[in-house]
Amino acid sequence: MISHIVYLEGWLLANRVESTLTADLYDYLQRERFLTLATVDYETGGPNVHALSWVYSPHPQCVRFAIDNRSRIVENIRMNPLVVLTLIAAESTYSINGKAFIKEEKILNIPLKLALVELEISEVRDVMFYGSKILAGPKYEKTYDLEAATKLDRQVMEALKKTVIV
Repeated sequence: MISHIVYLEGWLLANRVESTLTADLYDYLQRERFLTLATVDYETGGPNVHALSWVYSPHPQCVRFAIDNRSRIVENIRMNPLVVLTLIAAESTYSINGKAFIKEEKILNIPLKLALVELEISEVRDVMFYGSKILAGPKYEKTYDLEAATKLDRQVMEALKKTVIV
């Protein structure tokens, strides 16, 4: 663990920085979760933020996620693989930085055209502002056919877990 020291109005603050997922974050990413992905837009060079839910960590140095393979995210990653995932877990907010690459252009046996992306983690940073904690994580619900959503979620998460680590 690396700590970055910051002085704020006489207070000594340490910002935790890890090179891999902590045990809490790894456990958190063993099933579908809400988080955001920031990429660099391939046309404007500016930031793009996207909401994701199909995420999974096969080991503490990696996070996988599935996205529509026609999404702007795909081209953004091809042009600049540096990305940041942001998640709320373990009473805090974390940024997960690293290099992403398209592992599969189209995941087989999924009814949607989804790409599988793998993020090689370079840094995990607790970015919560000083003197606070998160009391409840974000919650969401699927607003389309619940049976179809459950089936699709199961198929995608199984695909994320089955993919061979290179």
